[in-house]
Amino acid sequence: MSIKDHLLRFRESIEPKATLVAVSKTKPISDLQEAYDAGQRHFGENKIQEMTEKWETLPKDIHWHMIGHTQRNKVKYMAPYVHLIHSVDSPRLLKEINKQAAKNERVIDCLLQIHIAEEETKFGFDQNELLELLSSDAFAGYKNVRITGLMGMATFTDNEEQVRKEFKSLKTLLDHINDNHLISDSHDLKTLSMGMTGDYEIALEEGSTMVRIGSAIFGSRA
Repeated sequence: MSIKDHLLRFRESIEPKATLVAVSKTKPISDLQEAYDAGQRHFGENKIQEMTEKWETLPKDIHWHMIGHTQRNKVKYMAPYVHLIHSVDSPRLLKEINKQAAKNERVIDCLLQIHIAEEETKFGFDQNELLELLSSDAFAGYKNVRITGLMGMATFTDNEEQVRKEFKSLKTLLDHINDNHLISDSHDLKTLSMGMTGDYEIALEEGSTMVRIGSAIFGSRA
């Protein structure tokens, strides 16, 4: 099957329930162009340098999603154009994004990454750290970032009940923040980025509004 065929198959099962982000990391420009020609506009990358090189080459109506662990010293390179940063996992990173967004006279949309998996290798806030951030004076002063939701990655396991429990906990946390008005109206927590190739169906059932699909669209990576 072609990239176009894979995209159409996923769109049928995902849209309009959720936004499909095609994870294009390590893939050549030609593959992204083929997906673009098939109507795809949301692309996810995990390295800022690679994403910036692709942004410089490809059409400017593409929405670029930074989905990988983000180094603070590289935020400045994507600040002029990035559509959504999924992987905000520390107060220091959020502070730097706000700083670089101000320099570019932009408000950058961000998701706060929450550690929901049992694996220690995953990044993200725990619930207490998140609530502490949202109530802090520093957070209240950030005028160039807009928090639009939460992101989480489930444990890499065949245990579907565990994956479901972890996704459900992220949805519950999002609802808790919104229901108790724990964040100001300048933000808009509607996006729940959870679900990848192996678990996106469970994620959709648990309320995901954005899924990140890579190898199932573009093929396995070298």
